Amino acid sequence: MNRIVVGDQVQVVTGAYKGKQGRVARIDLERERVIVEGVNLKKRHMRATQETAGGIVEIPAPLALSNIMPLDPESGKPTRVRFEERDGKKVRVAARSGAVLTAEKAEG
Repeated sequence: MNRIVVGDQVQVVTGAYKGKQGRVARIDLERERVIVEGVNLKKRHMRATQETAGGIVEIPAPLALSNIMPLDPESGKPTRVRFEERDGKKVRVAARSGAVLTAEKAEG
C-alpha cells in the first residue's frame, strides 16, 4: 500500500508550484513521479491529424513524488500519512487528525 493513490487530493509542498492543489491522475512508482491535474502544465505544439486539430496544447508533466502531500479531509491542510489496521483492514490515516484517507475515483 502506498501513501499516495490515484484520485487523492494533494498539495505541492516544494518547487515552482508550491501551494497548488489538484487530484492525482497517474503514478509512476518505478520513477517516483506523479501527474497532478492542473499542475506543472507544459505547452506542446501538436500537428493537426484527421482526428484532432493542431495547435498548442497544455499537457501535465510529472512531479517528484516527494514534492506532494495528501490533504487532510477534515482540515484541508497537507498531512503525513500513517498506516493503521481498522476492522481487520490496513488503511491510510491522516497523521494530523486521524481521519481515514479515501481516494475519490478519477473521471474517465
